[in-house]
Amino acid sequence: MKAMNPLAIKAMVLAAGRGERMRPLTDHCPKPLLQVAGRPLIDWHARALARGGFTALVVNTAWLGAQIEGHFSPERKQAIDRALSISYSHEGADFGGALETAGGIARALPLLGEAFWVVAGDVFVPGFEFTQDAVRRFLASDKLAHLWLVPNPAHNPHGDFGLSPEGLALNLPAGDPAPRHTYSTIGLYRRALFDSLPAGNPQGERAALAPLLRAAMARGQVSAELYAGAWTDVGTPERLAALNRALLPAA
Repeated sequence: MKAMNPLAIKAMVLAAGRGERMRPLTDHCPKPLLQVAGRPLIDWHARALARGGFTALVVNTAWLGAQIEGHFSPERKQAIDRALSISYSHEGADFGGALETAGGIARALPLLGEAFWVVAGDVFVPGFEFTQDAVRRFLASDKLAHLWLVPNPAHNPHGDFGLSPEGLALNLPAGDPAPRHTYSTIGLYRRALFDSLPAGNPQGERAALAPLLRAAMARGQVSAELYAGAWTDVGTPERLAALNRALLPAA
């Protein structure tokens, strides 16, 4: 198999959710377009990916999806990076609603290739670096996914996954005292992780990501690392307001 160029891989930004917990802010604005420090959340990701040299993005949409596509005018894309290109997977238009995370990724696989970044459009992680080195390490491994985990926030005190000394993500059983960490939503994936779903998900099957990850973890096929930088799941109006207050310039 021909080796992949790390810069040739694409990135999927998940942007299809309704944002129920963000209402009423999301009644007329899709969550990825809500602003942090004067910039839409999705723009923070687009700029960070472009800084790493990853300028081919795939964005899935459902709720108010036309606004997201309209947001990325040619002028805005050029302002972020002249090489930026965006393809869309319109779950709402095709199936009447979002397909959940795994269903949405499976639907977009024909646009993504064999390996790709994934990040949720509603997290704020301004210091994260999408690097070619991370892609090279992942492509050189035999893993189906590599996840970035973060310290547990107040709204997820028990975390999601464990982490072995060897860098494997662990699906710890209930009652296991080992520490768990929260999945940041940032990861590198191979399309083979989604082989249990129909290729291209032509029927719009809704499927969650966690069961696929947990099954792969049981086989030792998911690696992970801790990210200690600033990270916020912008999941409620209160969190968004607190984040913007914290980022106000000092008087």
